[in-house]
Amino acid sequence: MTEYVFIPGAGSDSWYLQPLAGQLRARGHHVATPDLPCDDDAAGLPEYADIVAAAISDPTRTVLVAHSFGGFTAPLVCQRVAVQRLVLLSAMIPLPGEAPADWWANPGYEHARRQQDERDGRHPDDEDALFFHDVPPELAAQAREHSRRQSTTPFTEPWPLPAWPATPTTFLLCRHDRLLPAAFMRRIVAERLGVVPDEIDGGHMIALARPRQLADQLEAYTPTNSTPL
Repeated sequence: MTEYVFIPGAGSDSWYLQPLAGQLRARGHHVATPDLPCDDDAAGLPEYADIVAAAISDPTRTVLVAHSFGGFTAPLVCQRVAVQRLVLLSAMIPLPGEAPADWWANPGYEHARRQQDERDGRHPDDEDALFFHDVPPELAAQAREHSRRQSTTPFTEPWPLPAWPATPTTFLLCRHDRLLPAAFMRRIVAERLGVVPDEIDGGHMIALARPRQLADQLEAYTPTNSTPL
């Protein structure tokens, strides 16, 4: 049995991870989906990392899965707890000293997003088409109800680690992600992690859109099946 511990993205609670968590629990795995104090202006990345680290019960069998903005928190957790593997699920990859607010401009993200919007025919203000284009409508409606205010505090703080942690790390790229376009992320993963990402069909909210397929992929990252970075 593997312990999967999830780090959610910005401005949301763990509700959107529950279909995926249900799939994994039904297969006999332990799953933790801690909520972060995203609306607390006194909480930054270190506080986020403390909460996630406290949710890990057995590091020797833990796969830590970080979604989206969770990519900034996950390495800090790995510094606190020696988990077996880190999986970055369509996640941001920080550099030492880089504040999350600067991430969008530093690697040429804005240009990549404009190109992706043009390919998709998406209006820049249509966030439903950005996040929920492949999510069942009833789930998309519920997801909007679980949106939370995201404090700017963790976005203004430089990422504190001097280098990426030694934890074996896998990047799982979503081929139909409109927020973090696939072609852009392939380049960022190569530049910042020096690896070729694994890939899966689906958009940014794949945990809602394709929970069974995502659970299948995550099961491949059990400690016994993992290959170090």
